[in-house]
This record gives sequence, structure tokens and C-alpha cells, in this order.
Amino acid sequence: MTFAEPSFSSQVWRTVRTLGGAFIVVTCLGTLLDDKGLTKSFLNNPDLKPQINSPTRFTDVKGVDEAKHELEEIVEYLRDPHKFTGLGGKLPKGVLLVGPPGTGKTMLARAIAGEAGVPFFYCSGSEFEEVFVGVGARRVRDLFAAAKKHSPCIIFIDEIDAIGGNRNPKDQQYMRMTLNQLLVELDGFKATEGIIVVAATNFAEVLDKALVRPGRFDRHIVVPNPDVEGRKQILETHMAKIPKSADLDLGVLARATPGFSGADLANLVNVAALHAAKCGLSEVGMRNMEYARDRIMMGAERKSAALSERSRRLTAYHEGGHALVALLTDGADPVHKATIVPRGMALGMVSQLPEEDATSMSRRQMMARLDVCMGGRVAEELIFGADDVTTGASSDLRMATELARAMVTKYGMSERLGQVALDYDDAHSMSSETRAAVEEEVRKLVQGAYERAKAVLSSHERDLHKLAAELLEKETLSGDQIKGMLGLGAAAAVAAAKAVGKGRDGAAGAA
Repeated sequence: MTFAEPSFSSQVWRTVRTLGGAFIVVTCLGTLLDDKGLTKSFLNNPDLKPQINSPTRFTDVKGVDEAKHELEEIVEYLRDPHKFTGLGGKLPKGVLLVGPPGTGKTMLARAIAGEAGVPFFYCSGSEFEEVFVGVGARRVRDLFAAAKKHSPCIIFIDEIDAIGGNRNPKDQQYMRMTLNQLLVELDGFKATEGIIVVAATNFAEVLDKALVRPGRFDRHIVVPNPDVEGRKQILETHMAKIPKSADLDLGVLARATPGFSGADLANLVNVAALHAAKCGLSEVGMRNMEYARDRIMMGAERKSAALSERSRRLTAYHEGGHALVALLTDGADPVHKATIVPRGMALGMVSQLPEEDATSMSRRQMMARLDVCMGGRVAEELIFGADDVTTGASSDLRMATELARAMVTKYGMSERLGQVALDYDDAHSMSSETRAAVEEEVRKLVQGAYERAKAVLSSHERDLHKLAAELLEKETLSGDQIKGMLGLGAAAAVAAAKAVGKGRDGAAGAA
């Protein structure tokens, strides 16, 4: 018996046959999967199927009346496209909803589909992203192909900045191909096909210019945080199915939540309802809402915090100083509540309730805010002495300094520097002399606020002692309780504040 070794040529031929067979098998398998549509998992996802008969209507969206008004013609176009195209007019192919998180951009898109009675495709910008080149572009093509079969319809792309950011030559190729395909699809189909692309983003400034040019996303609708009336409507909507107590005033609560979005207000109602259930109540009242607001803004109560009696006493005088200066300063927002209950990193808080949403602030109001910021530090110094002041006023000093610097560099409220706007954060935009002048003006404003707060508290030291003692006993006082305890009715408080305001104006003029 003999063993014959295979020749080199036969080994090469065997390797070529094996590789060729494997290539043919893989090619046939890929073709079969494409024909069966098994690779189209993007559109096979049940979450990406068109939603028919969306239950959301414009009446369900509160606090964004201007945005709803702008979208009404989109609804009319989807209901009857020929009404607009008969005269040669074309509505925008793309609508970009811009606004902070939680303002209701997705809900607005659903409301458009619900009002028009058309299918609604929903997807996120991140769902198109894929490391493999061409997959993201194919998903874009498949989405628009499916939309054309269900036209008229709406395609809603949430967080479009995930794929629509400014293009950079250093970007990966798959990112550029996905955006390029989206640009082609937006400019490729005809307006008469009845497809409206609605996108939402929190960062419109990072979108590629080709994406927001006329013919694509050429209509930008701002969806801002709701104003005081909008917040009241949102609260009424969320409270519709929740039992309410007689003392619940949604108007006051709307004024006490400036800057809250619709999502924040929904969370506020939910936290209040949970707190009421925890307390064994059958209705949600104002106390529960106040608890929810304080918890969202400052954190949960630190009931286990071990505070010495001296620390509690110092906090009472600190917060009493803030409250008293706010009550006796013309232009300051009304005091809503003062508390020395620790929350989050704070040992106490004085909450002021603006009469209305502030779209702009006067110099008088900003000067009053400076005075209120300095009230806590001044109260500590008056009662405990300059050597025993604490670090509790660090946040107050930071807020006062930032506001004073904005008054000098942004709002032109410095006689020395004049009516100019300066970029203080850019070290190269101003000379060292100008920077020194800005710092001197800021110091003068903050020091002036300190002197005015000191004058107010020195002349009302008895009221400060009384207010601090009441805070130590009850821990939390409302604005009305503080006024009643100090004998400051509405008229008396206004008169005292105006008297202090005249003195402040006189001092400012002398300075």
C-alpha cells in the first residue's frame, strides 16, 4: 500500500471550488431574503406601521394656541389637497417643530393626523442610523415608499437632529448617505401626493442648511413653554379626572410654576395625586400641589437632617431677611411662601409669586431682585455679627453678581459704560480697562443692594425677630400669614415698599 500526496495544482483547484461554492450559496440566500422582504425589518416593526384614526385632536393640546393656528392650514390641505393646488399654490413639504423638551411637539403631530383623519407614520431619527453603509439610506427610502402607498398621510420624525446635523467632511460615510437620501426624498416627491413630513427637534441651530432650505423643511413652528394662561389650561386638562378639593386654585398654581413645560405640569399633578393618596386623602388639594412643586423644584424634604438649634435659628433669620426685604421693596415680586424645612441642598427657601409671566424686566424690578438676594446675608450680619456670617448666602451672592453683570454688559444699565452690549465671557473681545470697569460697576451695584437691604432690615429689626420666631415655631408660612403677623396689609405693604423705593432711587441718583 502506498500514499500519494496531492499535487499543488490540485490543492489550489480544490480551494477555488470551495470558495466559489460558498460565494454562490451566500449570493442565492441573500437574493432569496431580498425577494421575500425578510431584510426589511425596519418597516416590519409594528411600531412603524401607519396609525389610522389617531384619537388626538387640537382640543387636547393646550398652551400652544399660536402653533395650532399655524398648523390648521396643514390640516385643511390634507383633507382636501385640490383646494390649494387648483390655483397653483403649494404648501410646505416639511414642517419643523422647534421647542424645549416636553412642550407637546409629538402631540401636535398626532393632532394634525387626528384632525385630518389620515394615516400617521412615526419614527425617531436614531432609528435610521446604522454602522453599515447604505442601511440607513435604504430605511429612508422604504419609509417614504410606504408613505406614498397610504397618501395622504403624515410622516413624523422625532429628534431629527440625530441624522440631520450639519455635514462635515470628517463624518462617517453612513451618516452622510442617510442625510443625503433624506434630502433627496424630501425634494423628490410632488406636493400633490399629499404627504406632509413633520419633524421635531430641540436644537434647530445644528440642522444642516440643505435640510431647512425652501422646498424642504421651510416652515419652522416654535412650540414654546406655555404662558400662565396656557399652564392653567394644561392643569385643568390633567385635573379633569382627578377629584379636587375646594381650596385648589389652579390660577395661583399656574402663576407659581413659571418655566414649566406641559410634561413638567403633568408630573406635578401626578406627584400631587400620589402624595394625596399617601396621606389617605380622597381629594387633591392645594397643600398637595405645593408639596409637589417644592419637591420638583428643590427636592424631597430632608426630614432626617440633624440640624442644631443654632443652625435652625440662623436659617430662620436668613430666610426672614429675604422675605422682609421682598415685602418692603418696591418692584419685588409678592412673597408666596417662606420655609425653613430643608430640601435638597438648601436649608430653607423664600418663594416669590410673580403677578404675570415676565417677558421683560424693568431696572426697578432688577434692582429689587438684587436687594432681595442680599437680604439673607444682611440679616445674618445684623443678628449674629460680621464674624459669624455663614456660607449660606453663596447662591444668593452668585445670583446677585450674575444679574448685576447682565445689567452692565447686556442691558446697558450702567451710566459709566453707556448703552453698549459687551461679551464678558470672551476675554479677547474687550480690553483690560473695560473689563476692570465692568467689574467695578458690578461691585457697585451689588454693594448698593447690600446697603439698601441693610437699611430696610435695620429699620424693621423688630419685625425680623418676630418673623424669625414664627418661622422657628411653624417652619412654613404663607405670604398672607407673614403680612397678617407683621400687620402689613396690602395697602400698608405697598406704601412701605414705595417709601423704600424712593430712598433707593435717591441713593442711586446720588451714586
